[in-house]
Amino acid sequence: MKRLTSSIQRQTSHITILETSDLHGNMLPIHYANNQPNQVGLTKIATLIAEERAKEAHVIVIDNGDLIQGTPLAYHHARLDNEPMNPMVLGLNYLNYDGAVLGNHEFNYGMDVLQKAVRESNFPWMCANIVSAETGEPFFGKPYLIKEFPEGIRVAILGLTTPYIPNWEDPKHIAGLRFEDPIATARTWVQRLKEQEQADVVVVAYHGGFERDIETGEPTEPLTGENQGYQLCMEVEGIDVLLTGHQHRSIAGASINGVTIVQPGTAGVTLGKVDIVLEYVEEKWRIATKQSSLISVANIMADEVLIEQISPYEAKTQLWLDQPIGQLTGDMLVKDPMQIRLGDNALIEFINKVQMELSGAHISNTALFDNVSPGFPSDITMRDIVSNYIYPNTLKVIRISGQDIIDALEQSAEYFEITDQGEVGVSKSFMEPKPAHYNYDMWEGITYTLNISRPVGKRVVQLEYNGEPIRLHDSFDVVMNNYRAAGGGNYAMFQDKPVIKDIPTDVAELLAGYIMERGTIEASVNKNWKVIWD
Repeated sequence: MKRLTSSIQRQTSHITILETSDLHGNMLPIHYANNQPNQVGLTKIATLIAEERAKEAHVIVIDNGDLIQGTPLAYHHARLDNEPMNPMVLGLNYLNYDGAVLGNHEFNYGMDVLQKAVRESNFPWMCANIVSAETGEPFFGKPYLIKEFPEGIRVAILGLTTPYIPNWEDPKHIAGLRFEDPIATARTWVQRLKEQEQADVVVVAYHGGFERDIETGEPTEPLTGENQGYQLCMEVEGIDVLLTGHQHRSIAGASINGVTIVQPGTAGVTLGKVDIVLEYVEEKWRIATKQSSLISVANIMADEVLIEQISPYEAKTQLWLDQPIGQLTGDMLVKDPMQIRLGDNALIEFINKVQMELSGAHISNTALFDNVSPGFPSDITMRDIVSNYIYPNTLKVIRISGQDIIDALEQSAEYFEITDQGEVGVSKSFMEPKPAHYNYDMWEGITYTLNISRPVGKRVVQLEYNGEPIRLHDSFDVVMNNYRAAGGGNYAMFQDKPVIKDIPTDVAELLAGYIMERGTIEASVNKNWKVIWD
């Protein structure tokens, strides 16, 4: 391997690493619920990338995963019009990204959609710890890439992904894959990058976050292996920079055990940046300084060329979103998200009843996924469906015990806390490291009361089925989304339970089909559950 020692004119060199993560299909700076402006999206990020490249000669651009899922634009392409190039890949190709890492949501639409996106990419998709179950080799090609600059500086970027994906994903979407421990994988590959590839800078791009407080090291969540960023920094020698994501946090200006870390939020609200200065000392490039920061897209003009390239996709998406679905009699609007979660309401009851009717189960649960969910107006369009049911979930009916139902209700009840002013608030565990409103479930088919003034774990004060108290050892068939059925959101009581029925159609499609078939739906509330406090 040739080193350009004699021709080096400068004794220092500056390298910029730019990171996007968790773009979740956000291309344009709009809210799809109403098409109002929104300070997000790859078209705004594109302007920032161009500005950084204009300032610096040595720039590396990496996407850290969860790229191709998350907006109506992404959904329409994946489910309804998958022939053209993936629109998010089109954007990354246009911006000459150096590489991308697989995120957990890359698998949501199945292997065919993912493999097509990978084939269309002008950049490598990296993941060292997702391997072929048959061969043990990285399944999607490159585990890492090497970027070499004219001065002979070699920067290695190793891709890793949270191995917790089998706990959420439809098994058909990940058939033939094995998800290995990122820590052990990183130890093997980082050593190879240092010794065999002679990397001067080792960057790990990890689609995962931090399981511990980055300052104190105290656990901030159950240590399931979903997030192992802290452990990577502490236990794997030779990592200089750790690019992270998955948790949708905004982290910059920090380091762990000498490893510079960054995480750029979600939807393209910021661009992650790491500045590295190297010095040429004793015939070797060595890192002198490194610092991470975030660059906001607020008040940044979107890239007009990229907007034009994406316009055919957007036109089809908008036409689909404005497709009339049916009529609503009554009120299913969300005026106050907290009130929705404090007592039975028409929107949640409707979703649960659709899940029950289509699955044949007598008990159901679902969530109000986000505080910006608008509910349904009197004239329902596809836009209203996808604005409320924002994830490409499917349904499963699983068989669980009465004890499992109690445990699940207690887990949901942890969502609430009583403030010092005596008001109801959201507990820290559901707000940090990111808001997790989607992990608070509301049930139909049972009657229950939560008293949130009681201690955590003792808040279920009434629980009945068909007018009788639920017995702990009785079995019940319950319909829920596939994420929850796999134990996602710290619902371990649902893991590995018998699957009685699997409904592989997206819930958004099921809701739309249900409404179209009937033409008119009616809001109803049977008040089968409530939340109280003293």
